[in-house]
Amino acid sequence: MLEFLPKDVREGLEAARKRDQKKRSRLRVQVGEAVFPILRFWDEGFALDASLTPNLRGLVDVYDGARHIFQCLIIASAQENGELVCDFKRSTMVSDRAPLDFWRDENAPVALLPKA
Repeated sequence: MLEFLPKDVREGLEAARKRDQKKRSRLRVQVGEAVFPILRFWDEGFALDASLTPNLRGLVDVYDGARHIFQCLIIASAQENGELVCDFKRSTMVSDRAPLDFWRDENAPVALLPKA
């Protein structure tokens, strides 16, 4: 239905849609010092604004606001409708503590109390 509208109106609607997506999304990609807002995010990848983003490949960090949530190995697969669509080769959740190298019993005591 948008094909019946004049070209400048379609471009204005597309720019407003992108601006609205950027405001709603707290997700962002950080590559070194460069930061790019994520427009859409799904299980196998995410989409960035193609006009603001260079062709990304390699290891990137994904943040939700100030919280680091993923470290991803990505490939930039295609540009569709002004978006740079990036697919994950690997996506690893970031943890705030080191992984355990031993098995922890669910019913184990939290701490030992000395005899009184």
